[in-house]
Amino acid sequence: MPQLSPTFLHAVAALLFSAISFPAQAAPYTPKSDDQVLERLPLRPTDPVAREMLALRKQWRDDPGNVVVATALARRYYDMVAEEGDPRYLGYAQAALAPWWELPEPPVDVQVLRAGLAQFSHNFSGALADLSNALARDPQNAQARALRATIYIVQARYREASADCAALRDSASELIATGCTAMVDGLTGKVDAAHQRLADALARHADAPAPEKLWVLIRLAEMAQRQEKALQAESYFRQAVGLGITDTFLLAAYADFLLDHKRYGEVIAMLKDKTPSDGLLLRLVLAETQTRSPGAAGRATTLAARYHAAQLRGDTVHQQEEARFRLEVNNDASNALVLAQENWKVQKEPRDARILLESALAAKDPAGAAAAVQWLKESRIEDKRLLDLAARLREVRK
Repeated sequence: MPQLSPTFLHAVAALLFSAISFPAQAAPYTPKSDDQVLERLPLRPTDPVAREMLALRKQWRDDPGNVVVATALARRYYDMVAEEGDPRYLGYAQAALAPWWELPEPPVDVQVLRAGLAQFSHNFSGALADLSNALARDPQNAQARALRATIYIVQARYREASADCAALRDSASELIATGCTAMVDGLTGKVDAAHQRLADALARHADAPAPEKLWVLIRLAEMAQRQEKALQAESYFRQAVGLGITDTFLLAAYADFLLDHKRYGEVIAMLKDKTPSDGLLLRLVLAETQTRSPGAAGRATTLAARYHAAQLRGDTVHQQEEARFRLEVNNDASNALVLAQENWKVQKEPRDARILLESALAAKDPAGAAAAVQWLKESRIEDKRLLDLAARLREVRK
């Protein structure tokens, strides 16, 4: 039975934390020749990752038409987005796949990777088209199945997501299949049962690969927070950190938890050296703003410049987090609401709902968050924070 690779688990994590942006992303760049230097990794020559990348790139330069080699290199670059929060690696991944990139029906592995790259830029329709084509040719492809399920979850298409999660039982590990179903159930009125089922599955698979455990622990932490089980949520986060996997998505989720509990000093200590990632820089700025740290204004200016650069390129990936920046740092509720509304057209997860509700409340514009309020009713999500925000919006009407 095929297993999901660690690389793909990072891809799933990226999509589930799609509200977390990365540094301003330029269009993928294709080198003019095989000899051109794409980038110099900030790693020591003795570092095993550096050695691995050097070996992969040498194989690719020697034989750029070898789809197995090109796919291996592209997957490793894709991993590094999660590890370092630097979206340039997405462009390098696309460059490695250049010989097959424009084909309507490239090799399945290339097509799944192309879908993964498309979802990073919120091209969900393109990603879904690629994934559906890949699954028509290879119905047992667990990577394509799980990625399509997570895109459906992001779009609040829970019926389709549930079907893909069920199909994963025949192609993925029990832990990943259970986690997929638990994500859907945890958003649709069955969070208690989903949490227990996934926790039990993790206990049964204590020897699961560390990346799988990381992915599951983040899911468990999310559900525990919605259940208002703060101590349990923190335990999951600490277990995930203890796995020793460098992962920007985990750090951002844990930072959000700490911010909600006003533990700003811990956020600053954790993220002070992680500023290349926009998502992590945002959380550092939020913590420093609350503590009136000396460097807060300078970091906020840097982040604002990154958001402005993204706007000039027509890049909308950052809208959810820019809305949060506008609201919590600039106290600009009206512009925060506009950004949150635009973001909601693309993705509909709890974090997206929260910033939309908070912006509408701050702007005293209940109608502005009507779509999120409707989602709360239709999904039957059990999240006290979101439900309380909706209740406060109802009071504004009066």
